[in-house]
Amino acid sequence: MDIFSKQRYTITSALPYANGPLHIGHLAGAYIPGDIFVRFLRLNNKDVVYVCGSDEHGAAITIKAKKEGVTPKEIIDKYNKQIKESFEDFGISFNIYHRTSEPIHHELSQEFFLNLYEKGEFIERFSEQYYDEEYHQFLADRYIVGTCPHCQNEGAYGDQCEKCGTSLNPTDLINPKSTLSGKTPVLKETKHWYLPLDKYQPWLEQWLIEGKKNVLKSNVFGQCQSWLKSGLQPRSMTRDLDWGVDVPLAEAEGKKLYVWLDAPIGYISATKQWAIDEGKNWESYWKKQANPEDDATLIHFIGKDNIVFHCIIFPAILHAHGEYILPENVPANEFLNLEGDKLSTSRNHAVWLHEYLQEFPGKQDELRYMLTSILPETSDSEFTWKDFQARVNNELVAILGNFINRVMVLSHKYFDGQVLLGSPLTDADQEVLKELAGFPDLIKQSLSQYRFREALAHFMNAARLGNKYLADEEPWKVIKTDEERVKTVLFVASQIVANLAVMGQPFLPFTSRKIFEMLNFAQTDWASAGSADLLASGHTLGETQLLFEKITDEQVEFQLNKLVQAKAANALAAPKPEQKANVSFDDFVKMDIRVGRILTAEKVAKTKKLLKLTIDTGIDKRTVVSGIAEYFTPEEIVGKQVSILVNLEPREIKGIQSQGMILMAEDADGRLDFVRPDSDISVGSGIR
Repeated sequence: MDIFSKQRYTITSALPYANGPLHIGHLAGAYIPGDIFVRFLRLNNKDVVYVCGSDEHGAAITIKAKKEGVTPKEIIDKYNKQIKESFEDFGISFNIYHRTSEPIHHELSQEFFLNLYEKGEFIERFSEQYYDEEYHQFLADRYIVGTCPHCQNEGAYGDQCEKCGTSLNPTDLINPKSTLSGKTPVLKETKHWYLPLDKYQPWLEQWLIEGKKNVLKSNVFGQCQSWLKSGLQPRSMTRDLDWGVDVPLAEAEGKKLYVWLDAPIGYISATKQWAIDEGKNWESYWKKQANPEDDATLIHFIGKDNIVFHCIIFPAILHAHGEYILPENVPANEFLNLEGDKLSTSRNHAVWLHEYLQEFPGKQDELRYMLTSILPETSDSEFTWKDFQARVNNELVAILGNFINRVMVLSHKYFDGQVLLGSPLTDADQEVLKELAGFPDLIKQSLSQYRFREALAHFMNAARLGNKYLADEEPWKVIKTDEERVKTVLFVASQIVANLAVMGQPFLPFTSRKIFEMLNFAQTDWASAGSADLLASGHTLGETQLLFEKITDEQVEFQLNKLVQAKAANALAAPKPEQKANVSFDDFVKMDIRVGRILTAEKVAKTKKLLKLTIDTGIDKRTVVSGIAEYFTPEEIVGKQVSILVNLEPREIKGIQSQGMILMAEDADGRLDFVRPDSDISVGSGIR
């Protein structure tokens, strides 16, 4: 299906969690791609609603509130305001930015729950759940930390280990602790309502695996396929919490809806509120119509950590309800890293949007351009301030800004700002205009496949075409001998500028608005893109404006120093790990730790954190699987000496028999380094 062939669209970007500010990773994951796509739809006169809002429920908000000694409402009010203002200042063009704490959302979420409950879709199940006896409450997954059984990370949460990425249940954790009291919780029986995802697995396999194989991006399809291959299990749609949407059953007093039941319904409640405000029919954007051809096209823009919820859980809920359309696509992006490390809100290793807007006033499009050009569309990518500087200075300033400035300055200098067609178009002029006419379709084709980086590159190639045309024709020289020819050269160049104004609207909305003002030309839709006569002969241009300024070395250094200072502050504030329980000398000497040497190293397929190592232990050559791939490449560690525990019981990791464990040091930021001898020592030497 041509994704642009329909008339009505419902576009969503992931609801940001209202417990902290926005950073560039959020923008690259869900908001810049969504905004580009929506702006393109609007330029093509489509009926589109673009919705988002603050996700204001869940354990993380109550945890933050407890830490800060305030109420959850104070937390969500603070960050909803900040996030909403940041989106507005940055130019993300939502029709509505809503909140899941609003009554209209609570009512709709409860209606969904009751619809499924009355159809008998839920499984009612008693289970044992961790309970904090000191705080007298059941613990949500994020209220429990312990040691991951897969990678031995001691800070794993009850739902996931963020170090190795493994999905967990709280009872999987070794030595679990409550984050409220710090004490070991007890298991206590409680009742919850489960959505039988296993029941929907055959339908999901048909809809997703068969129906979306050539529709979804490869990274999205692969993750969905992996989840389904592992076999879906019933998932609880209720929680024992004191903050969230009440479960609308008399027997469920004190229980709340699972945040991943109510959060995606936030897209619908936001649309409903927008429709009330604008006098629209919200159901035409979400519900199945009498004629399927009239159904809206639903597309979710998200980051990869939300793929399972938008591709499996939410569609299963919509399918079980029966009245709603299903997503046509979920073009999720991967993660954006920062200066060689993962973005981290807890470690303040981030570029915060509200700070960027204060420190780089009027430079929204510079960040939009940078992030669009490095979007992690199918694999992780990295933002560096040096790259930001280079792309702004060498591309926006030197290519786009320089071309438009030269056309404006020369037109005012030679012809008082008049666009004039002088001598007839030459073959070279015709060839340039023909090439220009092809760019709108190239951009459209890229956007239809969610290739935003590629689409932006096509746009910049149109600017390069203009620069080359001016360089080839040299109007500043020809003016001395052939004024009529210069009129035509600047006429052609002005058509390129006007086309850049039209085609730049999805990518650089602030810049495009300035170009339209400079051209003294009303903003126009996509249908006019590629035209060779957007500006008529005799048209008068407006005043020249500065489009871009160079990013200075001082600005880059300031930003890099902020990250260095944040890292230093983290190191000072990091709690020193408590000493573990004493072990006897007899237990200690049971460990056989030796000096080994890495002979080979390779990445483990379909993982981002694991390397498969062959290590010479002095006894033998054995395979060890180690979670160090985020910090070391295979090539750089071959030949290194390591410390290896050789008598650790072998275990299978990702289908590979791992025979031992290499010893690593880990700092407060989670960075790893090898524990090894200062000088080369015989392989097999004992460590004691």
